[in-house]
Amino acid sequence: MAPHTPGAKTRETMSGLTVVRFRYFFEWGETLAYQGGILANLRSNRLRYLLVPLFIISQLIVLMRLSAREKPDIVHAHWLIPQGLVAVAAGLFSRRRTALLCTAHGSDLYSLRGQLLSALKRAVMLRSDRVTVVSGAMKSYAISLGAEPDSISVISMGVDMADTFTPATHTMRRNNELLFVGKLTAQKGIESLVRAMPRIVKTHPDTILSIAGKGPDEKSLRALAEALEIAKNVNFLGAIPNEKLPELYRRATALVFPSTTEEGFGLVCVEAMACECPVIASDLPAVREILQDGETGLLFKPNDSDKLAAKILTLLAEPALRQSMGRAARDSVSQRFDWKVTVQRYDDLLNGLLTS
Repeated sequence: MAPHTPGAKTRETMSGLTVVRFRYFFEWGETLAYQGGILANLRSNRLRYLLVPLFIISQLIVLMRLSAREKPDIVHAHWLIPQGLVAVAAGLFSRRRTALLCTAHGSDLYSLRGQLLSALKRAVMLRSDRVTVVSGAMKSYAISLGAEPDSISVISMGVDMADTFTPATHTMRRNNELLFVGKLTAQKGIESLVRAMPRIVKTHPDTILSIAGKGPDEKSLRALAEALEIAKNVNFLGAIPNEKLPELYRRATALVFPSTTEEGFGLVCVEAMACECPVIASDLPAVREILQDGETGLLFKPNDSDKLAAKILTLLAEPALRQSMGRAARDSVSQRFDWKVTVQRYDDLLNGLLTS
């Protein structure tokens, strides 16, 4: 079950899974979800706050109807708020006992602050039979909010390293292309990367920054590139389908992950590392769980354009370091974040819920 969006079907089968998209407004106005996420969409247009109660109520009604018809053994809610909250509410109205697994991905745990929202997050975690988070840093934060330590499992998002995110066989890695992949929002720190470019271009004038993604900050980022006189060195690629990302990782000199706020995980880092693409990332707790500074990647102080530029210049100047770091990176992530590892951990968890 997922929110409806203009142009989407309300029900379809994808890869053997039935997808039900709930309606919560007139189709033209269903703009709360997707395109950067709910929080980013709320920030870009405050009128969307009027959609929030409709979104929650509609989701609750559809979930209750589906549960009554399908009689599931387990409900797996992604994001504590609103999906986890809705699943808890549906359970209170149901006469049938259904196990609840709730997964927090990052912004739902870190960004929703204040006494009321913290209390709601705590209630969702305590009412869930099990909670999964995507990093150890998130588990520590969830416990600080009052969640039961024994009910929380760390299961990171997995990557298909066998067939999709693999090293290059035919693609030549470039010597002058920096890559950013993600939503174009302030939290992703893309502004600090753009501001680092003049220093990089001064030494390596042919360096190109390829930006893969869409978001509310695109217009201001384009204006910033013009103001810094580096527009010809910045290439906005737009939204890239997931199946096209491996080619970007295989050809890029390095992926830059400049997030300025707490990340739940850092999936694009893992994807790039699986393709043996060197990674330069913000020094955040969740990121430190993925790469080791100086061995499988490079870390820099978040929101510091000068330090970021220095790390980039180091990699641009040392091809041998880039190659050895890329190989070490794939070896590291393949042992911990391959799809097979994630699937097995969820298989064990779900079977445990069924038997209990």
